[in-house]
Amino acid sequence: MTLFLYNHPFSSYCQKAKTAFYEKGIAFETKMLDGSEPVAGEFAALWPIGTFPLLTDGDRRVFEATGIIEYIDALHPGPARLIPADPLAAAEVRMWDRFFDNYVNYPQQRMVYTAIGREADEGDGGARWKAAFDKAFTVLERRMEGREWVAGDSFSMADCGAAPALLYADWTVAIPKSFANIWAYRDRLLARPSYARALDEARPYRQLFPLGAPEGRD
Repeated sequence: MTLFLYNHPFSSYCQKAKTAFYEKGIAFETKMLDGSEPVAGEFAALWPIGTFPLLTDGDRRVFEATGIIEYIDALHPGPARLIPADPLAAAEVRMWDRFFDNYVNYPQQRMVYTAIGREADEGDGGARWKAAFDKAFTVLERRMEGREWVAGDSFSMADCGAAPALLYADWTVAIPKSFANIWAYRDRLLARPSYARALDEARPYRQLFPLGAPEGRD
Protein backbone atom coordinates (compact mmCIF):
# COMPACT_ATOMS: atom_id res chain seq x y z
CA MET A 1 0.00 0.00 0.00
CA THR A 2 1.42 3.39 -1.00
CA LEU A 3 1.86 6.00 1.70
CA PHE A 4 0.83 9.50 0.58
CA LEU A 5 2.02 12.58 2.43
CA TYR A 6 0.04 15.79 1.95
CA ASN A 7 2.55 18.53 2.60
CA HIS A 8 4.31 21.72 1.65
CA PRO A 9 8.13 21.45 1.69
CA PHE A 10 8.63 24.82 3.41
CA SER A 11 6.53 23.90 6.45
CA SER A 12 8.61 23.09 9.54
CA TYR A 13 6.20 20.33 10.53
CA CYS A 14 6.31 18.79 7.06
CA GLN A 15 10.11 18.85 7.19
CA LYS A 16 9.91 17.13 10.56
CA ALA A 17 7.82 14.29 9.14
CA LYS A 18 9.86 13.96 5.94
CA THR A 19 13.08 13.77 7.92
CA ALA A 20 11.68 10.71 9.68
CA PHE A 21 10.79 9.05 6.37
CA TYR A 22 14.27 9.71 4.97
CA GLU A 23 15.98 8.62 8.19
CA LYS A 24 14.17 5.29 8.08
CA GLY A 25 14.33 4.83 4.30
CA ILE A 26 10.57 4.42 3.95
CA ALA A 27 9.09 4.98 0.51
CA PHE A 28 6.24 7.48 0.18
CA GLU A 29 4.69 9.78 -2.38
CA THR A 30 4.07 13.47 -1.82
CA LYS A 31 0.91 15.42 -2.48
CA MET A 32 1.85 19.08 -2.84
CA LEU A 33 -0.39 21.52 -0.97
CA ASP A 34 -0.02 24.75 -2.91
CA GLY A 35 -3.70 25.51 -3.37
CA SER A 36 -3.99 23.77 -6.73
CA GLU A 37 -6.50 21.11 -7.64
CA PRO A 38 -7.18 18.26 -7.41
CA VAL A 39 -4.91 17.92 -4.36
CA ALA A 40 -6.46 20.84 -2.48
CA GLY A 41 -9.91 19.33 -2.79
CA GLU A 42 -8.70 15.86 -1.82
CA PHE A 43 -7.02 17.25 1.26
CA ALA A 44 -10.04 19.29 2.33
CA ALA A 45 -12.24 16.21 2.08
CA LEU A 46 -9.79 14.05 4.00
CA TRP A 47 -8.97 16.54 6.75
CA PRO A 48 -11.38 19.47 7.13
CA ILE A 49 -9.30 20.90 10.00
CA GLY A 50 -6.74 21.81 7.34
CA THR A 51 -3.48 21.37 9.24
CA PHE A 52 -0.64 19.58 7.53
CA PRO A 53 1.18 17.27 7.07
CA LEU A 54 -1.38 14.53 6.68
CA LEU A 55 -0.49 10.91 5.89
CA THR A 56 -2.83 8.44 4.21
CA ASP A 57 -2.25 4.69 4.25
CA GLY A 58 -5.14 3.16 2.37
CA ASP A 59 -8.24 4.22 4.28
CA ARG A 60 -6.25 5.30 7.31
CA ARG A 61 -5.53 8.98 7.94
CA VAL A 62 -2.72 10.02 10.25
CA PHE A 63 -2.50 13.69 11.19
CA GLU A 64 0.19 15.89 12.80
CA ALA A 65 3.92 15.35 12.31
CA THR A 66 4.40 13.64 15.67
CA GLY A 67 1.51 11.25 14.99
CA ILE A 68 2.93 10.45 11.55
CA ILE A 69 6.37 9.66 12.97
CA GLU A 70 4.83 7.49 15.68
CA TYR A 71 2.87 5.66 12.98
CA ILE A 72 5.73 4.95 10.58
CA ASP A 73 8.05 3.98 13.42
CA ALA A 74 5.49 1.40 14.55
CA LEU A 75 4.91 0.28 10.96
CA HIS A 76 8.63 -0.12 10.25
CA PRO A 77 10.42 -0.29 13.62
CA GLY A 78 13.90 -1.36 12.58
CA PRO A 79 16.71 -0.86 12.30
CA ALA A 80 16.61 2.95 12.74
CA ARG A 81 14.10 3.38 15.55
CA LEU A 82 13.05 6.97 16.14
CA ILE A 83 11.16 6.08 19.32
CA PRO A 84 13.00 3.62 21.58
CA ALA A 85 11.42 0.32 22.54
CA ASP A 86 12.21 0.98 26.19
CA PRO A 87 9.20 2.84 27.67
CA LEU A 88 11.23 5.25 29.79
CA ALA A 89 13.56 6.12 26.93
CA ALA A 90 10.53 6.57 24.68
CA ALA A 91 8.95 8.92 27.23
CA GLU A 92 12.10 11.06 27.17
CA VAL A 93 12.00 11.29 23.36
CA ARG A 94 8.33 12.25 23.39
CA MET A 95 8.95 14.86 26.10
CA TRP A 96 11.67 16.60 24.07
CA ASP A 97 9.60 16.32 20.92
CA ARG A 98 6.96 18.40 22.68
CA PHE A 99 9.63 20.83 23.90
CA PHE A 100 10.49 21.87 20.35
CA ASP A 101 6.88 22.08 19.20
CA ASN A 102 5.63 24.00 22.22
CA TYR A 103 8.55 26.15 23.32
CA VAL A 104 10.46 26.83 20.11
CA ASN A 105 8.03 26.45 17.22
CA TYR A 106 5.15 28.14 19.03
CA PRO A 107 6.81 31.51 19.80
CA GLN A 108 8.48 31.47 16.39
CA GLN A 109 5.14 31.12 14.64
CA ARG A 110 3.54 33.81 16.82
CA MET A 111 6.17 36.29 15.65
CA VAL A 112 5.67 35.37 12.01
CA TYR A 113 1.89 35.58 12.31
CA THR A 114 2.19 39.01 13.91
CA ALA A 115 4.43 40.17 11.06
CA ILE A 116 1.89 39.12 8.43
CA GLY A 117 -1.14 40.44 10.33
CA ARG A 118 -2.68 37.11 11.29
CA GLU A 119 -2.31 37.98 14.98
CA ALA A 120 -2.59 41.33 16.76
CA ASP A 121 0.60 43.30 17.21
CA GLU A 122 1.15 43.83 20.94
CA GLY A 123 3.35 46.85 20.22
CA ASP A 124 6.34 45.53 22.13
CA GLY A 125 8.46 44.41 19.19
CA GLY A 126 7.78 40.79 20.01
CA ALA A 127 9.30 41.07 23.50
CA ARG A 128 6.97 38.43 24.91
CA TRP A 129 8.05 35.85 22.36
CA LYS A 130 11.72 36.82 22.48
CA ALA A 131 11.60 36.20 26.23
CA ALA A 132 10.05 32.79 25.55
CA PHE A 133 12.92 32.01 23.17
CA ASP A 134 15.46 33.03 25.80
CA LYS A 135 13.93 30.67 28.35
CA ALA A 136 13.77 27.78 25.90
CA PHE A 137 17.32 28.34 24.67
CA THR A 138 18.67 28.51 28.21
CA VAL A 139 17.07 25.16 29.00
CA LEU A 140 18.26 23.60 25.75
CA GLU A 141 21.81 24.94 26.15
CA ARG A 142 22.11 23.16 29.49
CA ARG A 143 20.52 20.03 28.08
CA MET A 144 22.97 19.77 25.18
CA GLU A 145 26.09 20.01 27.34
CA GLY A 146 28.12 16.92 26.44
CA ARG A 147 25.31 15.46 24.31
CA GLU A 148 25.17 14.63 20.62
CA TRP A 149 21.38 14.26 20.35
CA VAL A 150 18.70 15.70 22.57
CA ALA A 151 17.26 12.42 23.93
CA GLY A 152 19.21 9.20 24.33
CA ASP A 153 22.33 8.30 22.40
CA SER A 154 20.87 8.13 18.90
CA PHE A 155 18.95 10.35 16.47
CA SER A 156 15.27 10.27 17.39
CA MET A 157 11.86 11.77 16.73
CA ALA A 158 12.82 14.68 18.98
CA ASP A 159 15.75 15.52 16.69
CA CYS A 160 13.47 15.35 13.64
CA GLY A 161 11.46 18.17 15.21
CA ALA A 162 14.47 20.08 16.52
CA ALA A 163 16.04 20.54 13.09
CA PRO A 164 13.38 22.75 11.44
CA ALA A 165 12.42 24.34 14.77
CA LEU A 166 15.92 25.67 15.35
CA LEU A 167 16.36 26.64 11.71
CA TYR A 168 13.29 28.86 11.65
CA ALA A 169 13.80 30.14 15.20
CA ASP A 170 17.22 31.45 14.18
CA TRP A 171 15.75 33.01 11.05
CA THR A 172 13.18 34.79 13.21
CA VAL A 173 15.39 35.95 16.10
CA ALA A 174 19.06 35.09 15.65
CA ILE A 175 20.18 32.56 18.26
CA PRO A 176 22.94 34.25 20.30
CA LYS A 177 26.40 32.83 19.66
CA SER A 178 26.80 32.46 23.43
CA PHE A 179 24.60 29.36 23.17
CA ALA A 180 27.53 27.33 21.87
CA ASN A 181 25.98 23.93 22.61
CA ILE A 182 22.83 24.83 20.67
CA TRP A 183 24.86 26.04 17.70
CA ALA A 184 26.90 22.82 17.66
CA TYR A 185 23.67 20.82 17.84
CA ARG A 186 22.09 22.90 15.09
CA ASP A 187 25.13 22.25 12.89
CA ARG A 188 24.83 18.50 13.45
CA LEU A 189 21.14 18.62 12.56
CA LEU A 190 21.79 20.55 9.33
CA ALA A 191 24.47 18.02 8.37
CA ARG A 192 22.24 15.01 9.03
CA PRO A 193 21.51 13.54 5.54
CA SER A 194 17.83 12.96 6.29
CA TYR A 195 17.21 16.56 7.30
CA ALA A 196 19.55 17.97 4.67
CA ARG A 197 17.38 16.27 2.04
CA ALA A 198 14.16 17.71 3.47
CA LEU A 199 15.76 21.14 3.66
CA ASP A 200 17.03 20.96 0.08
CA GLU A 201 13.46 20.32 -1.06
CA ALA A 202 12.39 23.49 0.76
CA ARG A 203 15.05 25.78 -0.76
CA PRO A 204 13.01 26.80 -3.82
CA TYR A 205 10.42 28.32 -1.45
CA ARG A 206 12.74 30.43 0.73
CA GLN A 207 11.13 33.60 -0.58
CA LEU A 208 7.94 32.61 1.23
CA PHE A 209 9.47 33.34 4.63
CA PRO A 210 7.73 36.58 5.69
CA LEU A 211 10.68 37.97 7.66
CA GLY A 212 13.18 37.34 4.88
CA ALA A 213 15.34 34.21 4.85
CA PRO A 214 18.88 35.16 5.94
CA GLU A 215 21.86 34.08 3.89
CA GLY A 216 24.43 31.72 5.31
CA ARG A 217 22.37 30.39 8.23
CA ASP A 218 20.98 27.24 6.64
